[in-house]
Amino acid sequence: MYNAHAMMPYPAVKLPYQADGPLAGLTFAVKDLFDVAGYPTSGGNPQILAMSGIKTQTAPIVQQLLDAGARCIGKTQTNEMAFSMSGHNAHFGTPINGAAPDRIPGGSSSGSASAVSNQLCDFALGTDTGGSIRTPASYCNLFGLRPTHGRLSLENCQPLCPSMDTCGFFAKDPAIFTRVGQVLLGQDNKTVNTDSLLLAKPLFDLLSPESQEAFQPAINQIRQTVNEVITLETLLPDIEQAYWDFRYIQGYEAWQAQGRNITKNHLILGPDVASRFHWSSKISEARYLESCANRKIFRDQWQQLLQSRILILPTVPNAAPLLNSDDEKIEEERQIAHRILDIAVLCQWPQVNIPLASIDGAPLGISLMGPAGSDLTLIKLAEKIYSTNKV
Repeated sequence: MYNAHAMMPYPAVKLPYQADGPLAGLTFAVKDLFDVAGYPTSGGNPQILAMSGIKTQTAPIVQQLLDAGARCIGKTQTNEMAFSMSGHNAHFGTPINGAAPDRIPGGSSSGSASAVSNQLCDFALGTDTGGSIRTPASYCNLFGLRPTHGRLSLENCQPLCPSMDTCGFFAKDPAIFTRVGQVLLGQDNKTVNTDSLLLAKPLFDLLSPESQEAFQPAINQIRQTVNEVITLETLLPDIEQAYWDFRYIQGYEAWQAQGRNITKNHLILGPDVASRFHWSSKISEARYLESCANRKIFRDQWQQLLQSRILILPTVPNAAPLLNSDDEKIEEERQIAHRILDIAVLCQWPQVNIPLASIDGAPLGISLMGPAGSDLTLIKLAEKIYSTNKV
């Protein structure tokens, strides 16, 4: 079967699933960070794969999907230890972006996004620490959710940065995206205003004129769907300082989670991932604690600004870089994107990518972000917006 380099080449395992249920008839794939009984777990690295052995337990989030009637088709590629956003893997290659085959799929949930965009399955599980659901969702023309931190289980999943790691998912079809959300999320515990949305103009102003123009049809479609869109002109909390606080927190926790494994087992990592872990190993506990304190201030500022409303913002600044882009170009795009992606991460809020825009013939996603606990509301509103003016 054609797998678009999305799937790990493991022998097929027939996992028991319910014959009926709310997800009956749907298929899904699982990012190779989650344990699934009968499969190894590689974390995107062949040495970790060699040490893994065959797992005997299935991660609860995967079991929840099986119990709801969905059938698992296998495990998908990931960037090494989920510490990259390019989609490139120095050991296993690059999954194909089904919406733009000449461009990178985005990472670290690259295989999951590739599997869905190439229609190998109906939806797929991934993780999002700093943008690893939202970025590939935008690049591959998919719906994607980064949930409220802690809302979906990460038990039996390899960690990167526990205070930022989240379990999310992709779908191409909005109705399927909503069905999966209803199963995994249950009812929201936060009431938000879906009639009057905020548009984060200062975030759109960060983009190139070409990107700003490309977003206009999507913004107009949102305006047609809801009663009111209020343009937020005021200065936002300092996203430049927040970017560095994000990096220090992520790096410190990543080294705490994986540093011993890297050094003890002399893991051979791809150059970009190796340099990221090397930088992370130098972060002091004092620097980490200072950034954690800054994170709380940043979160409080955003809470005061947003309150119980939903924010419209770009998911990432541009379409996916071309496959032949050099590493410096991809890293440049990554750093710009993080200024926007880090808001939901530091606030621990849900964010949904909607595949509404395009630029240079390639996908460009727009996002809805809401307060903690508003995940399913965002998903349903995304489906409603996407369906506006659709035949």
